[in-house]
Amino acid sequence: MAANRLIDLSSDTSTRPSPAMRHAMAEAEVGDEQKAEDPTTNALQARVADLLGKEAAVFLPSGTMCNAIALLVHGRPGDEVIAADLAHIFSSEAGGGSAFAGLQTWPLATERGIFTGAQVDAAVREGGHRAPRSRIVAIEQTVNRGGGAVWPLSAIEDVARTAHGRGLAVHMDGARIVNAMVASGVAAGRMAAPCDSVWLDLSKGLGCPVGGVLAGSRAFIEEAWRWKHRMGGALRQSGMLAAAGLYALDHNVDRLAEDHANARRLAELIGNIDGVRIMNPEVETNIVFIDPSATPRKPRDIVAALLTRGVRMGTSYGGMIRAVTHLDVDRADMETAATAFERTLKEKRA
Repeated sequence: MAANRLIDLSSDTSTRPSPAMRHAMAEAEVGDEQKAEDPTTNALQARVADLLGKEAAVFLPSGTMCNAIALLVHGRPGDEVIAADLAHIFSSEAGGGSAFAGLQTWPLATERGIFTGAQVDAAVREGGHRAPRSRIVAIEQTVNRGGGAVWPLSAIEDVARTAHGRGLAVHMDGARIVNAMVASGVAAGRMAAPCDSVWLDLSKGLGCPVGGVLAGSRAFIEEAWRWKHRMGGALRQSGMLAAAGLYALDHNVDRLAEDHANARRLAELIGNIDGVRIMNPEVETNIVFIDPSATPRKPRDIVAALLTRGVRMGTSYGGMIRAVTHLDVDRADMETAATAFERTLKEKRA
């Protein structure tokens, strides 16, 4: 990697398309996706539907829109969605489920964003005209605020079995489901099989500039297309963007293991600094949460000082600092970032 460049660990969304990906985008065959005439978009949708084991899929501008549309299709105003207290749909999507779908939320207390079928069963409303109707259970794979925690297949099946038994739909926010697949060795389609809808993000570890793909039954996706149009998600000649997704699925999946190894190395190095604790020392994927509360510096001050040293991280909930690895950083960058972190803390002590 070039010297004096920014080591951006603020998010895996900071990836930039590679020259080869840009070439694939430039050469993409295109048409009008609204008429189902964009062959590259059609190919991406079919590819993701097959990967996730669903009947159909739709390419959307963002993962947030994927979640919003899934909630809109599954729910009705006044219904309730059950998910972990750490869920991205509750904490980081500007209240979209409430604003668009009119849903209220039931956050389940969890350690790292993973809950059980028994918790779902206890949360389901028992009925009556005064209570909201329990309608949706949402699973996040991997759990962002859980430090990239991977839902085990058995836990997904347990929650889905309970939810379906109580008449609820199951939606998987699969933003990093491909990371989970690589880390666990469990096929994405097996993880998604118990769920009624699921999506994967293209613009995170897969390195694309934009987009997510939402999958489900043909009837579900038909209704999702209607909401895509209502919400301004029509993309017309979207093949230039879809081509990046096809390239990523061909070239950027297996290498996610490198991101996971780099995250573990970063956690090991920073976790050895006096006064610093790693929230998820068993780092499973590409997210590391750093707790500097036992040091003299505030998280925002540490992040600002790191930036002057050419390392970008982000602040997060509970006074944590978040670092996320991706294809634009390498092993040597982990050493550099950890050294910068240690020097930042020593500078304050001095």
